[in-house]
Amino acid sequence: MNTVQSDQTILKTRQHFEILDGLRGIAAIAVVIFHFMEFAVPDYKDNFIAHSYLAVDFFFCLSGFVIAYAYDSRVERMGVLRFIQSRLIRLHVLVVIGAVIGLLAFIFDPFSNLYEGYGSGKTLLMFLSAGLMIPYPLVHERYFNLFHLNPPTWSLFWEYIANIFYVFILYKIKKPLLYALVFIAALLLIYEAHFAGNLAVGFGGENFFGGGIRMFYSFLAGIVVYRNSWMIKSSLNFLVMGILLFAVFLIPFHDKANAIIDSAVAIIYFPFLVALGAGAGLHTVYNKVCKFLGDISYPLYMIHYPFLWIFLSYVEAKKPPMNEMVVIISISIFLLIGMAYLVMIYIDAPIRKYLNAKIRKSI
Repeated sequence: MNTVQSDQTILKTRQHFEILDGLRGIAAIAVVIFHFMEFAVPDYKDNFIAHSYLAVDFFFCLSGFVIAYAYDSRVERMGVLRFIQSRLIRLHVLVVIGAVIGLLAFIFDPFSNLYEGYGSGKTLLMFLSAGLMIPYPLVHERYFNLFHLNPPTWSLFWEYIANIFYVFILYKIKKPLLYALVFIAALLLIYEAHFAGNLAVGFGGENFFGGGIRMFYSFLAGIVVYRNSWMIKSSLNFLVMGILLFAVFLIPFHDKANAIIDSAVAIIYFPFLVALGAGAGLHTVYNKVCKFLGDISYPLYMIHYPFLWIFLSYVEAKKPPMNEMVVIISISIFLLIGMAYLVMIYIDAPIRKYLNAKIRKSI
């Protein structure tokens, strides 16, 4: 049996954390709602789901846990190249898909003339930036995002950095050093939250390093949860776990308290929630729900934002009343979830299957 087949056999026989998959889907949906509400209600204090930017910290923590779980015992046997290939195939197909959708939305946005203003040359550079994950903050009119055509790519940029550090350093460091790094990262996260006023940072050229700090702590915290086997056994089901996660996103936005709230949630609550979700029992009634939410979570996260740009252009051009925006947002969320599922089934999964098959043949 070759290395790739052996790795796949091991993964198939190991535990799968279905509840964590479902929670990732809930967080992705919360992000989509949050981004719509940012444009419908620009003042975060009036946004009922304003703390959904913390979903990214949950993603980072969950990523650290899952990467350590999936690769700690086999990364040496795989080697650096195979690990990087595996992560690229898992993540980068949707990075490119998101960049293509972003390019089309930018060029054919019926309510905006930004494309004419920036021209084909800069648009091509923005596309290469998004597809190759090279930060290129350019469009000041739209929040100076690192990747304008598909802004959520910023978190994938740091995900890639974390994966590189993992395969070269983190997988083999001992617990004392790991704890020291987590402590330093926590201090940096607290500082960043107080400096910026909250943890809604990392997406733009003006807060670039904030994203690295968010990843630094949460990814390491996820690794710590796994390596200490902090999987809290309980009878909590997926519905309760979903409420425990979603409640964070509903915390009212308060200028003076956000730094404390965000730090506490990212440093303490999310690692605890990952540990709780890893040990919670999955009732069979929620099996399909968790699988569906887990399946669409990453595609939804990576394809939704270009359509948000069109929504913002519409809001700026037409200035619709709130009741009209509520209808548009509600319908759009369901359409985007459906589109994410179709993209996963008919584009992402087949391409990944093809690429994995090519790699197996080359070994």
